[in-house]
Amino acid sequence: MTRINHPLSPADRITMGAMRAYLKLQPEMVLTPEGREAYDAFIGAVPTADGVMFEEAQIAGVDGWWCRPADRQPGVAILYIHGGAFTLGSARSYRHFASHLARAAGAVTFVPDYALAPEHPYPAALTDIRSVLRGLRATGVGRVGVVGDSAGGGLALAIAQMTDPEVEASLPVIDTVVALSPWTDLSLAAPGIAERTAADPLLSRAQLKTAASLYAGHVQDLRTPDLSPCFGLKGKMPPTMIHVGTDEILLDDALAYEGVAEVHVWSGMTHVFPASLQSLEAAPEAIALTGAFLRAQLGRGA
Repeated sequence: MTRINHPLSPADRITMGAMRAYLKLQPEMVLTPEGREAYDAFIGAVPTADGVMFEEAQIAGVDGWWCRPADRQPGVAILYIHGGAFTLGSARSYRHFASHLARAAGAVTFVPDYALAPEHPYPAALTDIRSVLRGLRATGVGRVGVVGDSAGGGLALAIAQMTDPEVEASLPVIDTVVALSPWTDLSLAAPGIAERTAADPLLSRAQLKTAASLYAGHVQDLRTPDLSPCFGLKGKMPPTMIHVGTDEILLDDALAYEGVAEVHVWSGMTHVFPASLQSLEAAPEAIALTGAFLRAQLGRGA
């Protein structure tokens, strides 16, 4: 696979400068349960995509929301795993952002309320996600794509690298994956964690270390592939696309997948920039690329 570099547009350069100035005046994001209300308000402010309906539902005992675009391919579905450092985020707040991916991909999309830490540490989130995947298959969905951002992107990659003996070899659990700014190394050992601290206005090593500890629970080795998928067997990956910004401390987490994924590197962009659909030119561009990729992959044999 390949790495594709995207230059920073003049308009986005101005926008990012203004955003950085604003963020300097704001308190640091809290990646513990105390930060859930503020985080939901932040991500929930993303406008809903036109032509997408929402439906609250439950799959395999896991609550969540369906995003149903008017134009959709039959027999395919997307599972969207939200971010939030394993401790924050909800399906209700993320459904607005997920609706844009659903419309771009032309596929019904389910956003689950998977178990959050510290109340439910590893492997509870992975257990919920695998249950939902099996549930989707049980409804007759022929092809499934998994998309996730940040911690959710790490979970998507981890689940894609696992084997499932309960699923027939002819019917893989996941047909394609997209990860947006994925967190794939909870050990925080990558050089970029230190090298890009000054460039990243959103995340710090201290924040991530706290969240990693809450999620890992009693697991001592944070390099365990189910926790940190960049240490797993990437050779068994389904077709995969990754988006990441040059100005985020998790850049190396995404670049670890060069060679097995189509990695899009966006100059000057920060963590999960595609969610900034109202302000950044790069955001709808990334969504459009993601939608085209998912349409192509999920349309095969559907």
